[in-house]
Amino acid sequence: MTDLRSTLPARALAARDMAYAPYSKFRVGSALLTADGTVYTGCNVENASYGGAICAERTAVVKAVSEGHQKFTAIAVASDLTTFCSPCGICRQFMSEFGTDLEVIMVTTDGQTSIHTLDSLLPYSFGPKDL
Repeated sequence: MTDLRSTLPARALAARDMAYAPYSKFRVGSALLTADGTVYTGCNVENASYGGAICAERTAVVKAVSEGHQKFTAIAVASDLTTFCSPCGICRQFMSEFGTDLEVIMVTTDGQTSIHTLDSLLPYSFGPKDL
């Protein structure tokens, strides 16, 4: 991992602490690395109207895109689980819009990591190339 990539797990764990999860109590944080080396963090934000909730990964991507970034190299995802937490299906689909070669770093509460590509987590994805 490059130096910036190596900071993503800790940044995802810190972002998790900012989560607003009064209903599920399931806190998630993410840290997204852009192609130019900028890092955006995100946390899940729940809503009393459950469908209005947004996941940590999509929060980070939306923040990055709203600042002009569309090329991403890696994202770390951390929850309160002692096991690895993978991005949900909606987040996988959402991230695939920007490329399936994204490195996904799943982080446990004690900082262990499991690294995959988005393509391996979402094979046969539907994206811009299919339109």
